[in-house]
Amino acid sequence: MKIRSIHIYSHDGRRRDLSFHDGLNVITGRSSTGKSALSDIIEYCMGRSTFNIPEGIIQERVSWYAVFYTFEGEEVLVAKPAPGPGRSSCSLAMVRRGANVTVPDFDDLTVNDDDEGVVSLLSRRLGIPENTTDVPIDNSRESYDANIKHTYFYLFQKQTIIANKDQLFYRQNEQFQPQTIKDTLPILLGVSSRDRFSLESRLRAAQRELRLNTKLLEEAKSAIDTSEERAIGLQSEARAVGILPASSAADAKIVDRLREALTWKPTSVPEDDGGRITGIENELVTLREQRREIQRRLDAAEQYARRADGFQTEVVEQHDRLTSIKALPINKATGEWQWPFAEANLALGSPIAQLLLADLESLDREMNAVVGERPQLDAYLDEQRRELQTIGEQIRAKEVELSSAIATSEVIVQLGNRNNAASRVVGRISLFLEGLLPETELARLEKEQRRLKARVADLEQRIGADDSGARLASTMNNISMHMSGYIAALGGEFSQYPARLDLHNLTVALDRPGRPIFMQRTGGGENHLAYHLAALLALHRFAASQKQPLPRFLLIDQPTQVYFPSEASYEAAGGSIEKTEQDADLEAVRRLFELLDRFAREDAPGFQIIVTEHANLRNPWFQEALIEHPWTKPPALVPEDWPDLAELAD
Repeated sequence: MKIRSIHIYSHDGRRRDLSFHDGLNVITGRSSTGKSALSDIIEYCMGRSTFNIPEGIIQERVSWYAVFYTFEGEEVLVAKPAPGPGRSSCSLAMVRRGANVTVPDFDDLTVNDDDEGVVSLLSRRLGIPENTTDVPIDNSRESYDANIKHTYFYLFQKQTIIANKDQLFYRQNEQFQPQTIKDTLPILLGVSSRDRFSLESRLRAAQRELRLNTKLLEEAKSAIDTSEERAIGLQSEARAVGILPASSAADAKIVDRLREALTWKPTSVPEDDGGRITGIENELVTLREQRREIQRRLDAAEQYARRADGFQTEVVEQHDRLTSIKALPINKATGEWQWPFAEANLALGSPIAQLLLADLESLDREMNAVVGERPQLDAYLDEQRRELQTIGEQIRAKEVELSSAIATSEVIVQLGNRNNAASRVVGRISLFLEGLLPETELARLEKEQRRLKARVADLEQRIGADDSGARLASTMNNISMHMSGYIAALGGEFSQYPARLDLHNLTVALDRPGRPIFMQRTGGGENHLAYHLAALLALHRFAASQKQPLPRFLLIDQPTQVYFPSEASYEAAGGSIEKTEQDADLEAVRRLFELLDRFAREDAPGFQIIVTEHANLRNPWFQEALIEHPWTKPPALVPEDWPDLAELAD
């Protein structure tokens, strides 16, 4: 994977093109002309959504960015629109692919994909195998697939990184990225092959099956150990709620008895709406009121009888007294004269005699009346007492009926509760029987356990899990083999010692006898530049020779700044040959570009190195490497006559 060209589009439809070739490509010129933005444009069109292109003219005047990537037998164009105002990312993209893809006009730009599709396409075309990072089970991070995004670390060396003693790779200083480099570089270098990934996938699947079967086997053994105890407990519960009889056949298995419990049906519960009890209670209220009324009449009659008895006694006494003295002159029964002290009918016709006789007659009638009413009063009292007795019997009968109704209601409630309890027990019995393993299940699980263990052991043996570390060490040794030569070619210190790429610490180490020297403990920008380029060139040399899935290009931003006496003098060079020869360590600058040119022609033939610079050399091979004339203002990446959005709006 290399870069054929970069294209940017103005808001009014114009286009700016930059074409690249194999080998060394140099863009030199003044500051603030857009050279350093090229790496951001390439990364943006490789599927990164974050928009890191600097603020200013580029953002204001460019509407679309496009990069042509070349693969063996195919070209892929990825174009992306600039994010909308106020936005810092965009995941929309336009993708074209084919044997000969033409550069689209502005009117042909249209979104047809997104960054996820771009990453997937470029990863496949680059040849990154199916993979997943190897993360220990007890680690907090998760496994993931390596893709084109994980090659960014080795493709871009920006101005702030190229001579940084504390940071070897692009984005190494960001959170989680160091571990990502350690996880994915072995995959990109072929330590984890496609066959290995397939075997590892099959191993993980077999290990999952083994863990699951182990759990099922343990549960089966535990269930067998506790099933008899649980069955006895369930049988006891079933008897307590009346599902099973208190005694069963001694020869019947307990499981068979529990299966009998599953045939239990709830006892039907009669409906009771409370109306019967209410009706009886209302009848009782009426009867008790009637009893109280009869009792009042009876009490009144008895009181009257008692008073009448007293009056009768007195009247009888008076009557007897008058009878004894023969108060009336004539006996009413016989008509005979009975006053011995007077002659018959003596002066009875006188007024006084008539008045006296009338009083005596009245007294006699009253006494006879009292004696005559007594039988009727007694009859009335007897009638009231009989009615009172009848009402009392009716009340007692209703009270008995009410007690029965209340007892029946309580039975209904108890019956419902018993059905509920029985239903719960039946549910537990059903669950127990469903989980009860057949006698052959344990044997089957043990057989499956032996089979899965043998399969896991076979896959582990085929993978050779223990040799991955050795394979990675061998790969890193092969990469490090050329590093000392590159350091020496660039004039770096300690080139007499074997240099190596330290993947654990993500730095360069020089193995001096007794104690290694690490890059961050060395001094001088020239040394740091030499260590950076040595590590990257050796890495790409190995990937190219072994046909590993790393893109075949490297973009380096302003590497020769370490060869100028100051930053001001470096910027002042501005692509001028004369200024470069005047201010820079010319020999060191020439040595650097000669190494890069030789690497792309001899060490990794066809490799593409893109360098953005302020220095300029008069050597013909260097001038042939220039993509364009040195950038000033104009020319620059973005033409000055391109409008920004505000100008178009006006």
